Amino acid sequence: MSVNVNRSVLDQFYRYKMPRLIAKVEGKGNGIKTVIVNMVDVAKALNRPPTYPTKFFGCELGAQTQFDAKNDRFIVNGSHEANKLQDMLDGFIRKFVLCPECDNPETDLHVNPKKQTIGNSCKACGYRGMLDTRHKLCTFILKNPPAIVDCGYGSASVKKEKDKKNRKKDKENGSGSGEAGDDDIDAPDAVDGDDDDEDWVEETTEEAQRRRMEEISDHAKVLTLSEDLEKPLEERVNLFYNFVKHKKESGTLDAADKDILAEAERLDVKAMGPLILSELLFDENIRDQIKKYTRHFLRFCHNNKKAQKYLLGGFECLVKLHQTQLLPRVPIILKDLYDADLLEEDVIFAWAEKVSKKYISKELAKEIQAKAAPFVKWLKEAEEESGGSEEEEDEEDDNVEVVYSSSARELKVEIVKPDKPEKEEEDIDIDAI
Repeated sequence: MSVNVNRSVLDQFYRYKMPRLIAKVEGKGNGIKTVIVNMVDVAKALNRPPTYPTKFFGCELGAQTQFDAKNDRFIVNGSHEANKLQDMLDGFIRKFVLCPECDNPETDLHVNPKKQTIGNSCKACGYRGMLDTRHKLCTFILKNPPAIVDCGYGSASVKKEKDKKNRKKDKENGSGSGEAGDDDIDAPDAVDGDDDDEDWVEETTEEAQRRRMEEISDHAKVLTLSEDLEKPLEERVNLFYNFVKHKKESGTLDAADKDILAEAERLDVKAMGPLILSELLFDENIRDQIKKYTRHFLRFCHNNKKAQKYLLGGFECLVKLHQTQLLPRVPIILKDLYDADLLEEDVIFAWAEKVSKKYISKELAKEIQAKAAPFVKWLKEAEEESGGSEEEEDEEDDNVEVVYSSSARELKVEIVKPDKPEKEEEDIDIDAI
């Protein structure tokens, strides 16, 4: 049974039809999956590769997808009803098939991996525009651009290719009729042939070769960037580690704080950044290095408590490596990190309350916290004192009075001291007078 491609159109004589989705659930338990039996036919009616709607289902459902093009098996993990997938397909059609101007499905996608853009052109009304690439499916489309597919709507490029093939066959077979002779001297064919030859001509100048190599390298770079996010966390952390290490070895580390932050954000490891930076930038001379690389760490730790926790973890690992030199200096180093605004009070207090063996042994963690105890105590007392001084300032504010004088040019602020109660007059003994 066929349905309208645009199901919001209720006209039964609507030209654009597609088969209704057929879904078959296979397997049991954790291995259960839904096979879309007729995905190839549905995709052909939409003039899109069958992998696109299948991947769209995976993005919307948060499920993994599998493609077996040889056997025409397109699978979405989990158990899903055909009606639910059909409704979801309407969303795919609205976003990636229908023309925004005329709502016809006679559209083609034009992918530019270099610029990371996806264009959309309509053969019905001539519309040309760009798709919104914020949807997760767009990443898949950019890595897997569509091939030219004949959807049955009368694609001019496909028809032209068929006409050329037919004329070529006629020439090869030959014929005694006058039509065959006409084909041999067909002028438009000769012109078309010249055009095709010109398309195959390639510039060989050094400038053209350099430009082509840049385009290839840019394309490879874009593909690499998009693939990195799909890697496991451990691999992404190693990529970031190697990036910072290369900056350090090449002598460009001092001015690379923005590049380092951008790389961490690209790999989605920003919170763990201070842990890697501590390993690469700190040693037994950590006090001097804190001053030198404050800007680098601030880009990660400013208003980011999770990153500050990782910084404390990196500090513990550093103490383990240089235990003799750094263990006695733990409170001083912590104060340096605090003064540089790399650590907040709440994070330090939370760290000091619980001994963790995440990065080092429990025994060493206890020693570090024992050494840090005077600094933590000082920090708490300083916080209490600051709280008390604020209360005193509030009391002083209550005693401030603004005095206005018509003869004065400016307002005067005076502190009014509270009136002290007068002493009661002593009783006078009349008899003593």
